[in-house]
Amino acid sequence: VLLMSLIEITTTGPVRTVTLNRPDKHNALNAGMMDELRAAFETEPPPEERVTVIRGAGRSFCSGLELSSTDGVSNREAQRIETMFDAIQRYPLPVVSLVQGRAIAGGCELALHTDFIVAERNAAFTMPLAQLGVSTTWFLTKKIVEAAGAHVGREFLLLGEPIGAERLHDLGIVARVADPDGLDEAARIIIDRLAANAPLSMRSMKHLLVAMNDHMMAADHDHLDRTALSTYESEDSKEGIAARLAKRAPAFKGR
Repeated sequence: VLLMSLIEITTTGPVRTVTLNRPDKHNALNAGMMDELRAAFETEPPPEERVTVIRGAGRSFCSGLELSSTDGVSNREAQRIETMFDAIQRYPLPVVSLVQGRAIAGGCELALHTDFIVAERNAAFTMPLAQLGVSTTWFLTKKIVEAAGAHVGREFLLLGEPIGAERLHDLGIVARVADPDGLDEAARIIIDRLAANAPLSMRSMKHLLVAMNDHMMAADHDHLDRTALSTYESEDSKEGIAARLAKRAPAFKGR
């Protein structure tokens, strides 16, 4: 067991498990947790490893970036979360996420950046950024559209309402759904299959998938990202986050 301050890493044979370990905060992502997660996926897997599992301690998978200040979310935090997701999606072996309870904003994107999602039937995936007055960058928008398709992607991004695990399973976005007491068993079927597969084959195909993703990222999108990141400095962003923390409706003014 490798116990870092905010995540826990355990290894059983060919399976490595990375557990988000802030259950009292619904595993909200702060700077320390994002740095630890990135570091956990930037290392070369040992020869015996075949698959990594990401899960959250407690009632929720991950409630996204920690909203601890009415000053809003900084550009630095937005860019830090992208760096972490990129490390996870580039990991040379398959990554499986086990989702229970909430997967909100960064928590939803975290699950989507893994290769397989196994979720409880009552789990909900939400991208409420438009309700907070901020925007996804090219990197984050691309993942939503890649995983969910254009029409469900619009639901995620423009409506910002929760989408249930069962509907996402019907759409092929969630690999398996299970009752709460059957989540580990449902995941075990996928994990055992991956653990028994040829590692060189999986590495090769994962590399091909990442390369295809890189091709989509090659388009010039700096100007789009500048527009997206400017929303993090807007008055609406500060109002949206203040309203969410105060549990009231926001009064957006478009500036």
